[in-house]
Formats: sequence, C-alpha cells, structure tokens
Amino acid sequence: MSIDEWAISIMETLGVWGAALLVAIESLFPPIPSELILPLAGFTASRGSFDLISVILTTTAGSLVGALLLYALGRGLGAERLARWADRIPLMSSEDVEKAMAWFHRFGPAAVFFGRFIPIVRSLISIPAGVDRMRLWLFVLLTTLGSGLWNTLFVVLGFVLGENWTIVEDIASRYSRGVLITAIIVLAAIIAWRILRIVRRERAKRREAARTDDGLEP
Repeated sequence: MSIDEWAISIMETLGVWGAALLVAIESLFPPIPSELILPLAGFTASRGSFDLISVILTTTAGSLVGALLLYALGRGLGAERLARWADRIPLMSSEDVEKAMAWFHRFGPAAVFFGRFIPIVRSLISIPAGVDRMRLWLFVLLTTLGSGLWNTLFVVLGFVLGENWTIVEDIASRYSRGVLITAIIVLAAIIAWRILRIVRRERAKRREAARTDDGLEP
C-alpha cells in the first residue's frame, strides 16, 4: 500500500479526525510531507467523506498539537539532546535542528509564523521556541495563524482539483525545494555579512590601537 492509499484509508476510517492525526504526525516527523497529506485531505473531502471547513479546522488543530509537543520537548530537553535524537531518525539529521535554531534566533517570534511556510523548518521551528521558553500564548497564536493559512491553501486546492490532486503535490515539491534553497542562501548571506562586520570592527580596533601606540590622538 502506498503512502497516499494509507492516508486515504485512515481518513475514510477515522473521518475528519483521521486527517488531523496525519497532520499531527507530519508535524512530529517532517519526512512525511504536508504537501502530500493536505491535498489528500481536500481530495477525500471532495468525495463526501467530510466537509471542507471541518477538515481545515481539524488539520490546523492537528498542526497545533504536533507543534506543542515539539515545543514541550524543546523546553524540557534542550536543543542539543534533540539534535542527537534527530541523527537517529531516518531522513532527519542534527543539522535540521540546528537550521531551525538559527532561523529562530535570527528572526525571533516571527520565525514561528513564517517558518510554517518553509520545508523542514515548518515542523522543527517549534523546538527553539520551546528551548527559548517563548510565551506560550504567542506561540499558539502564531502557530495557529501560520499553519491555518498553509493548511487552508493545500486543502482547498486538493478539494477543487479532486482526482487531479497530485498536481498540487508536484507544484508544492518544486516550491519547497526553491524555498529551502532560498532560505539557505539568505541565511548564509546573513552569516557572511555578520562575519564581515566583525572583521571590519576588529580591524578598526587594531588601527585605533596602533595609532595610540604611536602617540597619536585617537
């Protein structure tokens, strides 16, 4: 049985809460792509298994539950221990956790919202939020808004396209690769810019010290 057949069977068996369960699992295990689960949920809704609004609300609730579990893990265990765990999970690595930490530390609470639109970061951004003990109400608000927008887009597309829902998966896969590459480039550019500033500042200090040693006015 393929993953899409397995997902459809769960949703048809458990109803709308099956979709919520799958999204919660996807939040905890990033290698299962939401770009597959969400259009499938929309497609299943188009077959009359449940209504569109219900699947949007419950999948968003599933995203929030998964995010809260990772938030709790980050708060309780810390990034280093979770990074070691990530190395033991297939298709994941400690670098994924480190990337999410860097993203959060660069953009702060806003990363929780915007991170929901970036592959891998979408799930793991909850960890640094927990590690840094971000205010829970703010975490819940930003997660609900970001996940709600993401889920609504893909569920509606899957519902509208029906049997052609796989088009969404193909487009989303290209989008995910593009966004991931862009995010890496932007992050690398930010790091390089900061290193350059540090180097320039140190050079300025050395020049100032040299002038002082020569008996010149600062």
